[in-house]
Parts: sequence; C-alpha cells; structure tokens
Amino acid sequence: MQLSVIILNYNVRYFLEQCVYSVQKALAHINGEIIVVDNASSDDSCQMMRTKFPDVTLIVNQDNLGFPKGNNIGVAQAKGEYICILNPDTVVAEDTFVKILASIGKSIPLNVGIIGCKLIDGTGRFLPESKRGVPTPWVAFTKIFGLYKWFPTTKWFNQYYAQHLTKDENGQVDILVGAFMVMKKELYLEVGGFDENCFMYSDDIDLSYMIHKLGKANFYFAETTVIHYKGESTVRDVTYMKRFQEAMQFFYGKHFKKSIVFDYIMRFGSIIFSFFKKTQQQNRAVPIDEYVVFSRNVNFQIPIAEDKKIGYLTDFNLFAPDSKKKIEVIFDTTTFSFKEISSFMHSKATKHITFKNYIATSNYCIGSNDANDRGEVLFLK
Repeated sequence: MQLSVIILNYNVRYFLEQCVYSVQKALAHINGEIIVVDNASSDDSCQMMRTKFPDVTLIVNQDNLGFPKGNNIGVAQAKGEYICILNPDTVVAEDTFVKILASIGKSIPLNVGIIGCKLIDGTGRFLPESKRGVPTPWVAFTKIFGLYKWFPTTKWFNQYYAQHLTKDENGQVDILVGAFMVMKKELYLEVGGFDENCFMYSDDIDLSYMIHKLGKANFYFAETTVIHYKGESTVRDVTYMKRFQEAMQFFYGKHFKKSIVFDYIMRFGSIIFSFFKKTQQQNRAVPIDEYVVFSRNVNFQIPIAEDKKIGYLTDFNLFAPDSKKKIEVIFDTTTFSFKEISSFMHSKATKHITFKNYIATSNYCIGSNDANDRGEVLFLK
C-alpha cells in the first residue's frame, strides 16, 4: 500500500465529513487507505462515519487522548509505506497525493523527511505557517512579541515563517505544520512519532525538529493547495491558554539549554501570546448582501435565504463581483472539483467575499469567514 491518511477527529462532524469526502477523491488513483481516529467526540461524528463511510477504518477512543497519542494510535494501524497526518478541518485537492508521491526523487529530494504543502484558510488567504524555521529562543521571541511585523524586511526578525521561500516556491524548510504532513511511516516510527508528553500545539514543531536533527530535509511543496479552516476543534478558553503555555514550555525544555532568565521570558511571552490568540477568536457574523452559487448543473437550485439575491453561474470566468457588496460564494462540490475550488478561492481572496462548500450527501454548506474564528455550517431545508 502506498499511502495511509490518518485523520484525528474531535467534535467536528461536518468538517470531518467534507474532509473524508475530499480524501476519498484524492485517493481514487492511489493504493491507499483512510484511518479516522476519534478522540471521544460528544457529537455524532462516529455515527456519521459508520453510516456514510462504512469502508473507512474508524478507531474510537473512550477518552480525549490528545493530538500526539491519537495520531500515534492511527499510525500503528497504518499499512501504507507513506502516511499523511491530516486535520479534519481540511480539504485536499484531487491531485494532492498523486503530485506529492510522483515528485519524490524529482522536485522533492529522495532523502526527504516531512513533506508539507501550500495551505490556505477558508477565506482563500495563504497561511504563513505552511513553512517555518526552527523556533530557537531568539526566533520564538521575535514571533511572540511581534517583531517580525515591525521589521518585515529584516532577516534577523523574520526567520519564523521561512521567508527564504515565497509561498509559490518549492524548497527545504525546517518546520511544517501538523494539519498536513506526509512522510514515510518508518521515519515516523524511527523518531517515536509524536511525543505523547505534549497534549497538543507544539507536537508538530517537535516532530519536524526531531526529523530535521536526523539530517533529513523537510520540504515545502508549493505545487498543490490544501484548505485548512483552522481551530475547529479548539475553543480558545482558559484550558486553551493553559495547554498552549504548557506546549511551548515543553518544546523549549526538551530541546534547548535551560536558563532561568529565558524560562521567565518564555513564560511571560507564552501568556501574552496565548491571550492574544484567545482574543482573536470572535466568531464574527458576516452580513451577506448577495449569494453567488457555482454549479455546472444548470438546473441546480439551493434554498439559502429568501430575502437575498441569489445568482447562479456555471463558469468561474463569469464572476464579476460588486466590490461594494458582501458576497458569499457557494460551490456545488458535485460539479466542481476541490482543486478548482481552492484555486478560485486563493485567486479571489478579499475581505468582501466569503466562501462555502455545498455537501450534497448531508445537504449543508460549510466554510469559515475568518482564519481566527470557528467555522460555519448552514443547514438547508
């Protein structure tokens, strides 16, 4: 078997359905499997998986075991030569896995460690955490205190987001994000997988750094795009702040020399940074002036809002939005591919356009209006 896709789920039933649907399409021409590990969700994620995806391997944990242990359990069951660690709040393009596997030994070096790709959020904007540098104490300091924003052209302050590469360039990076990681299973097991001493948040940095220290080339592959809605399983509350601070302290305690001064700086910085991240999550309600629905089925109709204008288009080239209006674009995923959708979203990323995908199997629209907010599910009649 070529590839095992491991999806760890926690209470994101509708994003999970969309994710698995996209992965099935992406595995159409690959000898692969999907393994969903559920970390004791209280929604009907498991029942949905059993009903709609009976051929997918489902592992049900009785407790929320955290990101590292949950993924390690999934990898232990994997049969593929390669594994993909994938968040449930993602959508992969139909050719994502084919492109990556075909490029190993060509544009991707044979001694590759982890392979990541271009990630965009639910508004179509590029996510800079798609490629990162090693967060040494100094690099972490510039990130936590926002120095990279104050000095955007100074290399000394801009190492966190691996700015030696543009978002459209392939190349070696040190750290990749846990929302999407492809690597050989044997390499994952060689370093012990995700460190279960960390519940979540710094686990992807830790795994990337351990593989980097082996001399493997972690690689950012810009030739395919994955949508990552971000934070769907996370409510940024007091528990979030506590776990985020613990995660940062775990990573620096494990990999860098102990210093009382540095320890106090990082504790203070992690409190500020986690508080800032918490306040970013506002779940903004976006007023919609007009809906534009893309479907290649000329008879397609969708009951969204009776008091709003709804326009139907069959071709992306026909889209001519009014910049003075808030427009919600809805994609019929039965007639447009996820590759087409993600490309269009990225090309039209702007503040006055939001996006939703229509999932016919459960008759709902799903998306996210802001990278810092939880997503939105619109249930249709």
